[in-house]
Amino acid sequence: MYEKYLDIAPHVKEAIANNQPVVALESTILSHGFPYPENMDFAKEVERIVRSEGAIPATTAVIGGRLKVGLSEDELMFICNPKDVGKVSRRDIATYVATGKDGATTVASTMMLAHMAGIKVFATGGIGGVHRGAETTMDISADLMELANTPVAVVCAGAKQLLDLGLTLEYLETQGVPVIGYQTGDFPAFYSRSSGFKLDYACRDAAEAALIVKTKWDLGLKGGVVIGNPIPKEYELDHDWMEGIITEAIKDANAKGIRGKATTPFLLARIKDLTEGVSFGSNVQLAYNNARVAAKIAAELCKLG
Repeated sequence: MYEKYLDIAPHVKEAIANNQPVVALESTILSHGFPYPENMDFAKEVERIVRSEGAIPATTAVIGGRLKVGLSEDELMFICNPKDVGKVSRRDIATYVATGKDGATTVASTMMLAHMAGIKVFATGGIGGVHRGAETTMDISADLMELANTPVAVVCAGAKQLLDLGLTLEYLETQGVPVIGYQTGDFPAFYSRSSGFKLDYACRDAAEAALIVKTKWDLGLKGGVVIGNPIPKEYELDHDWMEGIITEAIKDANAKGIRGKATTPFLLARIKDLTEGVSFGSNVQLAYNNARVAAKIAAELCKLG
């Protein structure tokens, strides 16, 4: 039934039909994460990186109430230079489609669209998770429940460091979501290569990651897989220094009464200001690195059939 709402770019549809590797990409990072025109440069480069590894990029969005998988350059420009482009998660999809609105996809909604299109691998910066203080605010990202239910492998630099990473991992364990380190035994902390939380398994390479992902789904186990890919060493920021920055940013958000879906974009922008742009550069590089690894894993999944 959902097919009547879904537009898959012809080159993406052809690649899926021919068992060629495809990598889904979100658009919230473009419309709400990076400023224009830097976001357009980023969008083009991350797609170029996916292609350089032999895979097809498929950026997702909601445009004019249509679910889009694979954007044209004009559609990318529209999302990158937004006026009334909202931030769309699972709860928002039906409203945006029914009312013909424009929205950028989060991790959760990108997973949804990728699954609808038949794409198995998705590259993002960092997943959402359990926010600090969630024991009183109940602020838990929809990304986690999406990972529990939607069969897409998500390559990320762990969860965003501004979250409660320990509780995020506990939540994922409760929901039966495998969290695999990509050539690391530590859960990455977005800007830092290690959060201090150990993982149960580290895969050696893209082939082993693909085999784990395929085996999970062959066994009939529902949901996705988190593949934690650390930020390259040369772009890593000191964990303790970033903790101080994040603490100050959270205090600012609380003072301004920032809540809900506005929280993460506000914090990322405030962190960028407090680090004088250093965090922005690291954010860009970890996203590029995730796209590169995701393309390799997508290629290995295709080999497995």
